Amino acid sequence: MRIIFFGTPDFSVPTLAALLTSEHQVLGVVTQPDKRRGRGSDLIPSPIKQLALDANLPIWQPTRIKQDKKVIEALQACGADVFVVVAYGQILSQEILNIPKLGCINNHASLLPCYRGAAPIQWALYHGEPETGITTMLMDAGMDTGAMLLTVKTPIRLEDNAATLGARLAGLGANLLLETLAQFPRLTPIPQDPTQATYAPLIKKPDYELAWSRSALDLHNQVRGFYPYCQTQLLGQTLKITKTLPLTTDVITELLEKLQAWVNQSESDPQGIGNTVAILKGLGPVVQTGQGQLLIQEVQPAGKKRQSGWDFANGLRLTVGQAWS
Repeated sequence: MRIIFFGTPDFSVPTLAALLTSEHQVLGVVTQPDKRRGRGSDLIPSPIKQLALDANLPIWQPTRIKQDKKVIEALQACGADVFVVVAYGQILSQEILNIPKLGCINNHASLLPCYRGAAPIQWALYHGEPETGITTMLMDAGMDTGAMLLTVKTPIRLEDNAATLGARLAGLGANLLLETLAQFPRLTPIPQDPTQATYAPLIKKPDYELAWSRSALDLHNQVRGFYPYCQTQLLGQTLKITKTLPLTTDVITELLEKLQAWVNQSESDPQGIGNTVAILKGLGPVVQTGQGQLLIQEVQPAGKKRQSGWDFANGLRLTVGQAWS
């Protein structure tokens, strides 16, 4: 098939890379404009643009594609069979969706109709889902409402975070997209059931704030879902929490043997929510939550690099009883 690829972040790269080594022809790439990043505020191309440059592909970077007549006309002139869209970052108008001969196929990082929207991986982790996956669908003008083509599932592990799960899903999505194209003439699109739909909205700054009155498992899901941005206060300083482990009976079988022993012998203190209740050698501090205790495995102090919870506790000379807020 003759394909134009729409995508922007690292998550999109495996799919474009797979298409470039397949029997299909990639005619060009549409990606978001370069962004200024770093101390020098240099313009940095998206990961997809970099891959497209390496492959000598035509590249379009409209600020608002629905209003860019020149880009729309260029896409119309390509004679594409299919547009493939993977985490592009802009909504396509019906005018654009109508351009390819066979339609627009989207890789969405959830088991639709659950978690439609901008951040399906993050919210699936936040809500403690046991599994997630990739759905390929025919795009329509709605927000991830198109008829479904194929799905692939993967379990969500206790140690997964948005980065590790995203990388796994990106690889699965690349394979599923090739399978979808291979089967495309024979596939029967399946309409989504709107009564089963859930949503994954954009993440906002308040979502990063940790409240120790929540349960240990809920806090763990928040930290890994919104990785690496969740934060708290300790000794008057802002501290990012980037890796945790809930020390609770509902996940005890997934813990190391010595942590299983800790769960079995420790007692929660409902009056000491947010307090350091222990510092486990080689592991890090343990904080009392509203339900259960949370091991802090990795942190990032303001202006510093990430470090293990154990190194952080030693460097700060953290003691039992000190409060996190």
